[in-house]
Amino acid sequence: MRKLFVATVGGTIAIVGAGVALAATWPTVTVTPTVSSTKAGTKSNPKGVTLKTVFTWQKLGAANQPVVTKFVVMFPKGSLWQGAKYPTCAVSVLRSKGPKGCPSASIVGSGTGTAYADVTLTHPKITVVNGGAKTIYFYTVLNNPARVQEPVIGHISGASGAYAYTVTTTVPKNLLIVAGTPVELTNLSVTVGHAALIATTGCPGGKWPYAVTTQYLNANVPGNVTGSANWTSTIHCS
Repeated sequence: MRKLFVATVGGTIAIVGAGVALAATWPTVTVTPTVSSTKAGTKSNPKGVTLKTVFTWQKLGAANQPVVTKFVVMFPKGSLWQGAKYPTCAVSVLRSKGPKGCPSASIVGSGTGTAYADVTLTHPKITVVNGGAKTIYFYTVLNNPARVQEPVIGHISGASGAYAYTVTTTVPKNLLIVAGTPVELTNLSVTVGHAALIATTGCPGGKWPYAVTTQYLNANVPGNVTGSANWTSTIHCS
């Protein structure tokens, strides 16, 4: 697989308190996407690809690391999500039976991560499941500080300008704080690819723009303080 060239990095800070602004330091986020081919398909013949995305958050230490509450990932023009064409699994099945209850062809990827759980490290395991035209599921299992199994729902919607569509994922509360302990991500790697589930249809201007925002909650200080960090890059294609 060929690494994608990262062109620009941006960081933003937003601080919101319960009526007052509080000082806080937010970790930067670095996103490294890798695709199986940067040679694009066409609208009449979309080319299926596998996409691996690695998120790395600046480590501030267990006492200062915020929890990641939301991901917003913007995919470029020239890319295509074709979830409606492939087998799907319902969120009700995932919640009652887990991925083993889903059609095998609906399992479209996997992932793992590293997070602080108090002063120890925990490693969430992710199974990526196709939910159809507008949904993708990241079924997450966490064993420390307690076992939690939960489908994290990614909502797929159209975008404008340089982007074709957006995947917006809000992390459920029971994965943010487990057994009273904040789960503070420092690394996450997710790979998605099955047939032409993710496809390319063109390469406008010789590049695919790619943008990510992660939102934070600092559970270590009072006031429900929130923040965010952005990453933008350009993927060279042909």
